[in-house]
Amino acid sequence: MSTQNGVRKRTASPVEPKDVKVAKVDIVEDDEKPVWSLRKAQEEQPSRHCPFLGTIDRGVLDFDFEKLCSVSLSHVNVYACMICGKYFQGRGTSTHAYTHALDVDHRVFLNLSTLKFYCLPENYEIVDPSLDDIQYVLKPTYSPEYIKKIDKNTQMSIAFDNTKYYPGIVGLNNIKANDYANVVFHALSQVTPLRNYFLREANYAEIHLGN
Repeated sequence: MSTQNGVRKRTASPVEPKDVKVAKVDIVEDDEKPVWSLRKAQEEQPSRHCPFLGTIDRGVLDFDFEKLCSVSLSHVNVYACMICGKYFQGRGTSTHAYTHALDVDHRVFLNLSTLKFYCLPENYEIVDPSLDDIQYVLKPTYSPEYIKKIDKNTQMSIAFDNTKYYPGIVGLNNIKANDYANVVFHALSQVTPLRNYFLREANYAEIHLGN
């Protein structure tokens, strides 16, 4: 359909964008009426064209908090809303994230485990390089070259709220009276060999703590 001078006109053959894929949904015929199948389109169909990326508010994003759903208090399959910063579980039709998307029209969510972005309730994966900075803040990575020169870095960085800070100097959020732990972490971060060891996740990725 196209609109010209306020009048809708039907085009001969509508064309879908080549790199936009919509999740497939099974339809079951019941008394000649189409019914949505319970097996929803959970197939992850990446899209590079999400119209809601402009609604993301980086100023409210804070990944220091415990990663659990603000409704169910579950740690399983938790997503962060990129518009209000709250955490919700799941993305299926009966989940808290899906309900949140419908209730307040917040459409962009980040899986806190897989670092993948999704648009709800349409339920497709969003692939866009403009989101790389958010993924980095959630799970930063450091190359050996960067670690070697980290103590010589005098360039300030800018946080999502536009405040400037020196990497490694900014304190942690005071969550449930954890200020004493913050002091310990800051002290240990000045022990260069210990700090460098933990900055490289590959150093301890194979270590599994027993129950």
